[in-house]
Amino acid sequence: MDDKKLYSKILGIRDPWFISNIEFNEELERIDIYVNHHNPIVVACPVCGKSYSPYDHSPERIFQHLNTCQCATYIHVRLPRVNCPNHGIRQIISEFGESGSDKTYAYESYLIDLAQECSIQAVSRLTSVSWDRLWNVVDRAVDRGFSRKTHRIPEHLGVDEKSFAKGHKYETLVYDNDRGTVEYVADNRSQQSLEEYYRQFTVDEKQKVKSITMDMWDPYIGATRAHISDAQDKIVFDRFHVMKILNEAVDKVRKEEHNQLREQKIDILKGSRYLWLWSRENIPQWRLAEFKELQKLDLKICRAWAIKENLRHYWDYSSEIWADKYFDNWYKWATRCKLEPIVKAAKSIKRHYRNISTYIRHRVTNALGESINGKIEKVKRFACGFRNRDHYKRAIYFHCGGLDLYPKPPSKLTLQWKPV
Repeated sequence: MDDKKLYSKILGIRDPWFISNIEFNEELERIDIYVNHHNPIVVACPVCGKSYSPYDHSPERIFQHLNTCQCATYIHVRLPRVNCPNHGIRQIISEFGESGSDKTYAYESYLIDLAQECSIQAVSRLTSVSWDRLWNVVDRAVDRGFSRKTHRIPEHLGVDEKSFAKGHKYETLVYDNDRGTVEYVADNRSQQSLEEYYRQFTVDEKQKVKSITMDMWDPYIGATRAHISDAQDKIVFDRFHVMKILNEAVDKVRKEEHNQLREQKIDILKGSRYLWLWSRENIPQWRLAEFKELQKLDLKICRAWAIKENLRHYWDYSSEIWADKYFDNWYKWATRCKLEPIVKAAKSIKRHYRNISTYIRHRVTNALGESINGKIEKVKRFACGFRNRDHYKRAIYFHCGGLDLYPKPPSKLTLQWKPV
């Protein structure tokens, strides 16, 4: 088999295309493949699909392809243009690479695979493709994904905030809790930020929303109530944020008591911070004995920890009536414990209880959102941070948007031999 036939097989070259020449530059480790077509041909308008005789040819385009035995491989081709009576002069849809791209479909897909696993800088080192050209691949992939994405609002939404940079700079993230994807990224964490997302949908579309998980951030609550019907019954305050409030209160009790004991030269609480923040089953085996000894002592932190741990049982209930009774008893205990941080935390939770109790009905949390936040944080570390806010958003969509990122060649030939 000669080299032209070999490369025709490798590249999937089909009639009326054929390889006219192959050049190998040993010094540059580069292979250039020149593709031409037989005549006569008819070409399809890329808009309406109707076939006409070719009008002329565009200037030569060069598409970089996957390496051949460590040699950079490039395809040279002049694409025919058609003069459609309805749509004017148009270049045919290329079977080698997308319009606006200098890479073949296969090579661009390969770069997308690498960019999902490595930082752009790392992909640049591995492929010798510049950072700008690689980011252009990512940017086009996100645009491609959005163009293919169905316009819909998820039934189960999650709303959270994510730090963009130091200095209290935040982004608002909207998740699809069913698919585990980021649906929307907005600047800041204001009411306007979330309303921008809701405004994309009609009233009928928004009525399909069944639940929205979020923390107790008033601007998010206000935006949801303004745009989602029966929002009061659909908002679910995330259980992990509720427990975070209690954990912070427990830590305050520990700090206060630790300082009081140190004044008496007693250091029994030194190094015990995480023992009180961990849930019972997460305490390491090697620290269990230490924890049990501390529990035997008459300490305020022991009471605070017990109150915190008992609230965790609330989310095991499946009946709203019994869950309400359990919470009422817990609240009485928490507000009578004479531990000021715990009392404040309990009252804060009580004020938001209506939308905490909706968990019993919907059984949803922001746990998926927290895992996506971890993935976003990993992306930030890969990139050593993002100075460009738009790049940060695009990276989130690229890695967490669940988009169809890959370029797809045309399903059928856009030029054919014309019967003589």
